[in-house]
Amino acid sequence: MLKRIGLFLLTNIAIIAVITLIIFIIERVFWISISWGPDAGYTSIFIYSAIIWFSWAFISLFISRWMAKRSYKITLFNQSNLSELNKKEYIVWETVERLANSNGIKMPEVWIYIDSEPNAFATGYSKNASLVAVSSGLLDSMSEDAIEWVVGHEMAHILNWDMVTMTLLQWIINTFVVFAARIIANIFDNATDWKFGTWWYMAVNILLQITFWILASLITSAFSRHREYRADEGSARFLWKEKMIAWLEALKNMQNRMHEEDPKMATMQISTKKRWWIMALFSTHPDLDDRITALENLRI
Repeated sequence: MLKRIGLFLLTNIAIIAVITLIIFIIERVFWISISWGPDAGYTSIFIYSAIIWFSWAFISLFISRWMAKRSYKITLFNQSNLSELNKKEYIVWETVERLANSNGIKMPEVWIYIDSEPNAFATGYSKNASLVAVSSGLLDSMSEDAIEWVVGHEMAHILNWDMVTMTLLQWIINTFVVFAARIIANIFDNATDWKFGTWWYMAVNILLQITFWILASLITSAFSRHREYRADEGSARFLWKEKMIAWLEALKNMQNRMHEEDPKMATMQISTKKRWWIMALFSTHPDLDDRITALENLRI
């Protein structure tokens, strides 16, 4: 935990340094004053917001593999140690290799990390610079067919450019959230002839940002659910749709393993119960019933 906190702090310090350097270069080369203070113009505020969130989003994306490797205790799979893998570990490697070769991309890095929670993820800034990771808990708790489906799902995220498109969307939304909040705060202060002072101005700005971020999360959550459906579809096309449906149906019958009773399952965003409609709007993953229905209606 301390290691992850340290990496998080160092990463954010580095990002702030890069943002400062970018702003310095733009101001000196293009002679554009970039600021977002109360007296800044709208163009300056917009450029400032765009630079901040572009830098934050894409630097985080580019170092995502590096960060993941240093946040977990990992074992890298490669050609030299394939003979040492057990059957489930080999399924992970073979599925990634097969899907990478059939889709004409560079073989992603494949590794297992020590964690009792059943989980898997993919990251990287491009199809040819990506990785797929599975936890030891996932290999211990899931069948071979289920492992193959989970890996296919993660590979579909890579092949669909999901990490990049999500980063782009987050950058655009965050830029406009900060920009719109600052503009409305300026209008408020101008309308009140600045009689409330700087602290009221900052309070209004922060309140507007929080409000807009909550509303904007509806968009990012909807897109996240959409890409989960697409990843399910991709995995179904790579593997067998019926196998996926059968596994998801089996999950529905495992109430004692769901995250309502077992917090370990929360890491995979698996739920067998329908959420309230307001919670469903903010959910990043669709309900199991909706995923099953989508697969049943999928024509391959």
